[in-house]
Amino acid sequence: MTEVDLVVAALAAGASAGLMDTASTAVRDAYDALREAVRRRLSARGEEVLDAEQMEPGVWEAQLREELIASGADRDQELLAAAEKFRALVRSEGKYQVDARGAKGVQIGGDHPTQFNTFN
Repeated sequence: MTEVDLVVAALAAGASAGLMDTASTAVRDAYDALREAVRRRLSARGEEVLDAEQMEPGVWEAQLREELIASGADRDQELLAAAEKFRALVRSEGKYQVDARGAKGVQIGGDHPTQFNTFN
């Protein structure tokens, strides 16, 4: 994955309504910081492609990729760090999200847990 692909993938993941509806404040803040870094990078070239997320996903990503490459985003360390931070937060938060309100017999942890419950 190239640096620009990393940025585009992070923005596409953040643009998903479901992700941002359930994301923590840290994830939302990291996404906002990423968008702001991209906005600064694209300001000289026209940032309207950043806000055009409503078009077909493949088209939006292709146009965004072109603009980022042309703007030199692959050399912008602040932008790349923001993209990596956002993706790392999404990966760490997205692995396990548990809402155990009203649950009976809950086991949280590990990738392959085993639990046996008997309720009377």
